Amino acid sequence: MTINTGMKSIRVAVAALAGGLLLSVQASAQLATNIAIDVKAMSMAHAVTADPPGIMAIHFNPAGLGKLRGRRMDLQFVGVDFALESEFTAPPDYNVFGFSDDPVVCTDAPNDGADFCREFRTSTSGVEGISLYVPILNDAVDLPPGPLIAGPLPSFAVRPPGSKFTFGTATYLPLAAGFYRRDDDPGNFLGKRVALERITYLSPSVGFQATETLYLGASIGLSYQAVLLETDFRAPNELLGFARLIDESICAPFKGESNFAIDIVLFGICRPQEGLGPFKNLASLEVAMDQRLSPSYNLGVLWEPSDSFAWGAVWHSEADVSMTGDFSVKYSNATRETINGIGGSPTGAIALAVLGIPSQVGQEETGLISMDLTMPAQFQTGIKVRPLERWQFNVDAVWVDYKQWDAFNFAFDKATAVTALARLFSPGSTPTSLAFPLGFQSTWNLAFGVQYDLTGRIQLRAGYEPRASAIPDDRRTPMVPINKARYYSLGLGYKWDKDTDIDLAIATLRSEDNIPAGTSCLANCTGIDNLVYNPYAGLDIKTSATINMVGLAFRTAF
Repeated sequence: MTINTGMKSIRVAVAALAGGLLLSVQASAQLATNIAIDVKAMSMAHAVTADPPGIMAIHFNPAGLGKLRGRRMDLQFVGVDFALESEFTAPPDYNVFGFSDDPVVCTDAPNDGADFCREFRTSTSGVEGISLYVPILNDAVDLPPGPLIAGPLPSFAVRPPGSKFTFGTATYLPLAAGFYRRDDDPGNFLGKRVALERITYLSPSVGFQATETLYLGASIGLSYQAVLLETDFRAPNELLGFARLIDESICAPFKGESNFAIDIVLFGICRPQEGLGPFKNLASLEVAMDQRLSPSYNLGVLWEPSDSFAWGAVWHSEADVSMTGDFSVKYSNATRETINGIGGSPTGAIALAVLGIPSQVGQEETGLISMDLTMPAQFQTGIKVRPLERWQFNVDAVWVDYKQWDAFNFAFDKATAVTALARLFSPGSTPTSLAFPLGFQSTWNLAFGVQYDLTGRIQLRAGYEPRASAIPDDRRTPMVPINKARYYSLGLGYKWDKDTDIDLAIATLRSEDNIPAGTSCLANCTGIDNLVYNPYAGLDIKTSATINMVGLAFRTAF
């Protein structure tokens, strides 16, 4: 039991490392895919495959470049503000091996001598502001609370006179997500500071007018990708509950003693002054990784037989990502004393040696880490219909291949206590690698856009997109408080002159979820065998997310 207690405390670091990176990537996919790439597309809920928006057809359907003439320039300005909230509540009869004084949901004074909670509360977690990863600094910057304003994001296109080819490039963010919490936020066990982004800094593209009605296109995205995670973690399960019972009951008369007989019988578990418990902060983790160049490509086709109908389709290729960086695990005093207490006893040291686990753990372990990841492929197809002179309706179908995220794999530069334990608790892992199972599912959803020509200069737009969730029910988590979501948007287009257009848009994405106790093994699974990270084991969780966006685009010939 004592050996397993020590092993469990380090195993939490493994789970948090893998789980945190997994959730950072998933956050980017769910929070930021296609959300703020183009202002006109925002206002039409991204149902623009058959009606690509100017030069940003590079992303939405590069065949649309073939419709552009001369030299063009687009400048995009986007503002984003969001609120991510989680609520934690203790259900009836909540306890972990008889203990219920969890400070996340208990209002009792700490260390009051009772092992049960007299009065529970609903605890709320939120984010203070946005964190952005800065490539030059190789670190994240925490922005002041309030909206993020980005821009100008430029794009350029040119079609030589007499040519059927249009060439272009753009700078944009296919994925962007990041936040930070206050120091005492109860959500810090699933991300105290997170930043992930994919920046396409160059996208050489070409559109070709094959016939009067058929256009083809292709683009290559040269992108930078980075992820940063800082998190506290704990493991409120039966194993740590039993460890606390031993510490407070059996070991109470021998606390802090190093007696040979006691060490032999109890594996040194009574040696530390501070023992483990289910509600204690066991360690903190920091991970930062990036890849300077990650290529991908888009292929598109657009058929427009008349002004009243068009059909388009685009294939976004998968992108192979190989990020490298540094990790650091800082162990709490209770964790270090417990592990070293086991390793300091004859029986404990022998058992740890048999398992290939170090018998001593320092305050911090550092090293290099790498992660191979495939960003999912995406297919989108849609139509544009103008049944009346002033009305236009767009409908798109969107498929994302999240199913290929069956597992994530991490590699370390050396064997540590973390990696030694990973191979015991994670099938497919070795002393220098970690495999983390996911089981995500591919998604289909529809998107709808409508446009009304109010005058010859002004167009009014609106959009609606019900987004599907790639996260199975048993993998939901407050770190990614978006599953099924609803996207609503409004916009306006104004033709300044024959060469210049201005687009405005506002949009909001909203999602709510309920995770009953014991239903998700990335949040609140209970029992002794919850081998993935569950920092809120046994608690009921509710999540909500609201992302508000505004945008302005300036498009002109030059």
